Amino acid sequence: MNRLTARFRSLPIRARLSMLVAAAVAFAVAAVSVTCWFIVQGKLYDQLESDLTKQQRGPAVYQIVSNAIAECSEAPQDANSFRTNYGQAVTLDGRICLLPGATGEVKVSQSDKNLIKAGDTRTLYFRNGTDNEGNALRVMTQVLPTNTDTYVGLVTAVPLKGTQDTLKDLALILLLVSGVGVIGAGAAGLAVARAGLRPVDKLTEAVEHVARTEDLSVRIPVEEESDDEIARLSRSFNSMTSSLASSRELQQQLIADAGHELRTPLTSLRTNIELLTRSEETGRPIPTADRKALLASVKAQVTELASLIGDLQELSRSEGQHGERVQIVALQDTVEAALRRARLRGPELTITADVQPWFVRAEPSALERAIVNILDNAVKFSPEGGKIEVALERGVLTVRDHGPGIPEDELPHVFDRFWRSPSARALPGSGLGLSIVARTVRQAGGDVTLARANGGGTLATVRLPGAPTTPPDIR
Repeated sequence: MNRLTARFRSLPIRARLSMLVAAAVAFAVAAVSVTCWFIVQGKLYDQLESDLTKQQRGPAVYQIVSNAIAECSEAPQDANSFRTNYGQAVTLDGRICLLPGATGEVKVSQSDKNLIKAGDTRTLYFRNGTDNEGNALRVMTQVLPTNTDTYVGLVTAVPLKGTQDTLKDLALILLLVSGVGVIGAGAAGLAVARAGLRPVDKLTEAVEHVARTEDLSVRIPVEEESDDEIARLSRSFNSMTSSLASSRELQQQLIADAGHELRTPLTSLRTNIELLTRSEETGRPIPTADRKALLASVKAQVTELASLIGDLQELSRSEGQHGERVQIVALQDTVEAALRRARLRGPELTITADVQPWFVRAEPSALERAIVNILDNAVKFSPEGGKIEVALERGVLTVRDHGPGIPEDELPHVFDRFWRSPSARALPGSGLGLSIVARTVRQAGGDVTLARANGGGTLATVRLPGAPTTPPDIR
């Protein structure tokens, strides 16, 4: 059984569907055919039994039976002869007396004898039997009273050959019709399977094409109004390939942008190191002030490279990696920690904060880094002795600086990777900070915007939804 199941599962889907349809139709046709055959058989037997019952009605029957018993088959045939080729009287002692006109003798069964002994005159007993020559008969037995207060059995029968021939012909016809129906059902099932699985074939070809060529531009045509399983599968495949293509494009763009951004600090770093190396090789020392400037530049470039690599690692993390570290975070504590770092980086600035409690679901380290990036931008672009205003109320974090602000035409690009304002390209940074901010806030279910503030400067606004529950240790 397990081997057959394994072989069935190894067949193509078309073959399995065709076999299942053929099997279902075969079962239904067989059930209908058998039911039809038995119904016809019952109707034919009912007709035979009705004919036998009609022949035994009337007072003449009792007279014929009485004469037959009295003379025991020696009475002459007359107008009152019985209307069947099989008719006989059976006495209590088992003696058989043929009725006038009978041409054959029915074999008496034990059931007939028991019915006669019981004297049940109200029961008509029907059965299949044979005559002395083995011909099939439909037999009816009826118990009749006699003038001597005893009982006699009247056994009559009609041949079954015609009925059996009819049933055989019917069985042959049903068998042929069933066979044609099963074959037709199998062919129809195969045709339906081919038509129904044609979209699956297209999907399979598309998947094989993508696996072979890595061409993610392949799309499967789907009818807009269709909403069946195949259509949903096709739409899902198209959506998947679109996402993969977009991801690949972003990855390639990220690599290209990263290469471009790394080229400048690496070139500068190599130049400074070559100057220091050449000085050592030629024995011509570099002036102390210049040497210190070169080393400071090397240190700054290494720091910039480390920051850029850290930003790239942050952007390269998948959404699944992000989801594994999400937890309920006290946003006010994260903002306070970011404020402490911002005050160290801009000691000459005045940073005010009004922070109210708020809890969010986010990755703690990523959320703190995003807020630090926002504050770093405010510190970077604030004039010396300037003021930065920070507020957190009901999940809305605002950071306002009083720097030069962002031009209107540059606002749509501030969250793009590696994008830097022309006026800020001389300042340190990789152009990834705000991109990381946007991604982190989006992963936490919120949104972030930058706008020009009234009176000058920039206003950064972060909106984060509250967590459904708060940690049990926070009162």
